[in-house]
Amino acid sequence: MRASQRVRGEDVDLVDALLSADERRRSSGSRFDELRNEQKSLGKLVAKAQGDEKTALLQRTKELAAEVKAADAEHGAAKEEAERLLRSLANLIDPAAPVGGEEDFVTLEEIGTPRDFAAEGFEPRDHVELGQILGAIDTERGAKVAGARSYYLTGVGALLELALVNMAIAQATAAGFIPMITPALVRPAAMDGTGFLGQAAENVYFLEEEERYLVGTSEVPLAAYHMDEIIDAEKLPLRYAGYSSCFRREAGTYGKDTRGIIRVHQFEKVEMFVFTSPEDAEAEHRRLLQWEKDFLNALELPYRVIDVASGDLGSSAARKFDIEAWIPTQGKYREVTSTSNTTEYQSRRLSIRMREEGKVRPLATLNGTLVAVPRTIVAILENHQQADGSVVVPEALRPFLGGRTVLAPVK
Repeated sequence: MRASQRVRGEDVDLVDALLSADERRRSSGSRFDELRNEQKSLGKLVAKAQGDEKTALLQRTKELAAEVKAADAEHGAAKEEAERLLRSLANLIDPAAPVGGEEDFVTLEEIGTPRDFAAEGFEPRDHVELGQILGAIDTERGAKVAGARSYYLTGVGALLELALVNMAIAQATAAGFIPMITPALVRPAAMDGTGFLGQAAENVYFLEEEERYLVGTSEVPLAAYHMDEIIDAEKLPLRYAGYSSCFRREAGTYGKDTRGIIRVHQFEKVEMFVFTSPEDAEAEHRRLLQWEKDFLNALELPYRVIDVASGDLGSSAARKFDIEAWIPTQGKYREVTSTSNTTEYQSRRLSIRMREEGKVRPLATLNGTLVAVPRTIVAILENHQQADGSVVVPEALRPFLGGRTVLAPVK
């Protein structure tokens, strides 16, 4: 655990602080039990005693009651501190994850070849300009109505979002996922249980009067769906595909991606979520990655798959793979989906367990984004654009867009 904290760039001393707090919890618990046993024994002696002996025993009973109360308070405080420290630790990292910071990822594969627009004889337009030409994206009115990093999808832009969501849900249900439309507001227990009130807390919206959080991903309500439950092993894996609006403050990103819809405060997403046995988690992680690749392959987008480095993992992920689509006007790959193996981290915090052969134990949870709409729209518009500003619709998406083969400029 110390090594895991170290490669994550997290506080190593937390481990020793937790061990110390846990020792205090154990010893104070033992002390409380000893005093309670003495108290019970004393009660029996008082019932039989007489005279001075009884007076002395009654005096000791008073003293003992105060000691028991103090020991109980000490045990409660030690238990609370141990729990606080335990929940502040990040998940135990997968030893196979690359070590390092944000730029120390390992590229696992590159799929597809970015187009050579120069060879085709024209300069590619970015998604903002294409969105204006197509009457698909309106960031100016989005900012007027809702502030920076807000937008409207209009006309074919709105239809494109609905098409992508429906295509994603169709793929997920064909693969055996149960489609879900999830709450956008959750209680603190759900947000904390999934690990989003740690290092990610600065990007979470909190509604103080309601004591509810706006979710940044449907991973949160999907993970908490079976909170405080025991699931029979024969029902695993349980696979859900959740569609939801997602809300993120984007704190700490001042000046980054201010143009367009790459980094916004609200967007729609279809998220895959799986409950499975810890033994099958690694294989399930690879399956989630393949489903994400299948979706991007169907959209005919060039992309790469990266193994995210230890210092860039969220607190709940033991290992994470990102898929980054090629964005022509930026001349680089940008993240469009990711999939994380969170092992038993979330299930322990949310008290979700599995029953197998009469025994109960924690299970594993995994998540994977099938489509995050705005960035996928960016990738489609920029990669499939034509010289006149029109955009060719990928064949797999056409049935979900009323058979359209091309998105044409508005006049």
